[in-house]
Amino acid sequence: MKPTPLLALLLAAAASAAPEPKFRAQEIDQIEIGYGLAIADVDGDGKPDIILADKTTVQWYQNPTWKKHVIAENLTKEDNVCVAARDLDGDGKAELAIGAGWNPSDTVKSGAVFYLIPPADRTQKWAAVKLHHEPTVHRMAWVEVSTGRWDLVVQPLHGVGNKGGVGAGAKLLAYRKPANPKDEWPTEVVNDVSHITHNLEPVRWQRHLAQQILTGSKEGIWFNSYADGKWGQTQLTKEPVGELRAGKLPSGTFIATVEPFHGTKSAIYTLDASGAWQRQQVLDGFKEGHAVACADFLGTGSDQVMVGWRGADPGIRLLTPLDDAGKAWRTSVVSTKEIAVEDFKAADLDDDGKPDLIVAGRQTKNLMIFWNAR
Repeated sequence: MKPTPLLALLLAAAASAAPEPKFRAQEIDQIEIGYGLAIADVDGDGKPDIILADKTTVQWYQNPTWKKHVIAENLTKEDNVCVAARDLDGDGKAELAIGAGWNPSDTVKSGAVFYLIPPADRTQKWAAVKLHHEPTVHRMAWVEVSTGRWDLVVQPLHGVGNKGGVGAGAKLLAYRKPANPKDEWPTEVVNDVSHITHNLEPVRWQRHLAQQILTGSKEGIWFNSYADGKWGQTQLTKEPVGELRAGKLPSGTFIATVEPFHGTKSAIYTLDASGAWQRQQVLDGFKEGHAVACADFLGTGSDQVMVGWRGADPGIRLLTPLDDAGKAWRTSVVSTKEIAVEDFKAADLDDDGKPDLIVAGRQTKNLMIFWNAR
C-alpha cells in the first residue's frame, strides 16, 4: 500500500533530518574465523581494547596502535567460539572468560568454559581455569544479576542430547565467581526450556540496578530476571529468533533481531498500548544473518540498528527509524564484500562521542574497524 501524500512528505522530512551514515573502513588484522568479539579496557590505560576469540587463539588488540597480543592458544582441540570481558573488581582492567570446544553437532561431549587469569604483564600468556560446561557452548556475557554481583552467563546452542533442535532445552547457566577463581564456581539455571538459542542480551528494564537477560530461540524471545534468589522466565514473542539486541526510541524500548537462526530477515519489536510486543519486518533477502548492534551512530538521540551477515554475498546495513515510534525505517549500505560478518560490536574507540563498529569476518578472514566519520 502506497503512503498518502501527507505521510510521504512526513517520511521524506524525517529521512532528510536523519543524516546518512559515513564510515571509514580500516582492516587491522588477518584472522582465521573471528568467532567472538568483546570490547573492554584490558591494560587499564582508560582506552577500550578489542578482544577476539579466534579459531585456536585468544588475543587482544591494544588501542590505539592495534598491536596484537596473543594471550591463550589451543585451549581445546576444537575451536574457540566466544568471549566475555568486563572490569569486575573496579581496578580498570577487564576480566576475561572464553568459550571453546566448538562442535555444534556433538550435543553430549562438546564445549568448554575457561576463566583467564592474567599475569602482571597482560600482553603475555594468561592462565586458563577450566569450569563446568554444558555441550555446545556458544555465547557468554558478564551480567550484573544483583547489585555488585557479576555472574558469567553462558548460552549453549542446543540442549544435552538434542537432535535437530528437538529434545532437552538448552541450559543457560549463570556462574558465580568465587573469591579465588580457581575454586569451584557455583552455577544456577537461568532458562532451560528453549531450543536453538543463538545469543543473549543483558538489559536494565526494571527499576533496580541489576540486569535482566533477553535470549532468542526457536520459540521466540525470552525475558529472564533474577529476584528473591532465583531466576524467572517470561516468553515475550513466538517468532523464531537467532540474533537479538535491545535499543531505544523516543517512544520506548525496542528489540532488533535476525530471524530465524542464521536467518534471512531482520525485524523490530515494539510494545503496543496493551504491553504486547508487536513485530515489524524491516529487512530481508540476505543469507546467514549473524550479528545485530543497536547504538546512536548518527547522533539523532535515537538508536539505529546494524545488521550483518556472512556467506558468499556478505553485507552490513544500518536501519534508521524515521519516526519516534519506529514505524518507518530507512536502509543504508555500510559494507558489502569487504567483510563477511561473524560477529560485531558497537563502541566508541577514539573517544569522539560517536560509536564505531568493530567487525570480525569469517570467509573474508579479517578484522576491521568501521570508524564513524559522520
